[in-house]
Amino acid sequence: MSVTKLDLNGDPSASRTAEDPLVELARQLLVEIGEDPNRDGLLDTPARFARWWREFINYDPGSLGTLFESIGTSQLVVVSDIQVWSLCEHHLLPFNCSVTIAYRPTGQLLGLSKFARVAHQYAHKLQVQERLVDQIALEISTLSGTPDVAVIAKGEHLCMSMRGIKAAAQMTSTAYRGEFSTDAELRRELFDLLRA
Repeated sequence: MSVTKLDLNGDPSASRTAEDPLVELARQLLVEIGEDPNRDGLLDTPARFARWWREFINYDPGSLGTLFESIGTSQLVVVSDIQVWSLCEHHLLPFNCSVTIAYRPTGQLLGLSKFARVAHQYAHKLQVQERLVDQIALEISTLSGTPDVAVIAKGEHLCMSMRGIKAAAQMTSTAYRGEFSTDAELRRELFDLLRA
């Protein structure tokens, strides 16, 4: 078995040379499903598996707090179709979501790339879609300083498409904060923008 440079805590300064336990887990998994981890084609698979898990879980969104001065507080800002992948915490299978984030700035605008960074930050972990939208909404509210945030996610879950019923379907979940939770007209404006 190869020795892998392993960052155990997501901190490059804490890296040490060690045998990555995920490599051995992947080898064991291959054996358990009737494969030979020593055959051509699978020799490097355990190490690739370990690298992917470490890369996915240790995702670094970069800077989240870039703010610009707003030109008004009556605007509705909508960023739609942010594509993210996450992992179902019940089956360890992927799900993908198209995320839409809307907010009403109160004096400062959040930099455009920050919406995708926030969505990816919370998607890169074991997750459920309902919690994902709630965490994104809370983070956008915190970063932007506005209570008025809406997050809508439509996702396909491979734990349903590939196992169990084996039927592809879209799941939609929402998180409404501030006026989005109480103002039906504001939500209607959002839905009209999304249909346009």
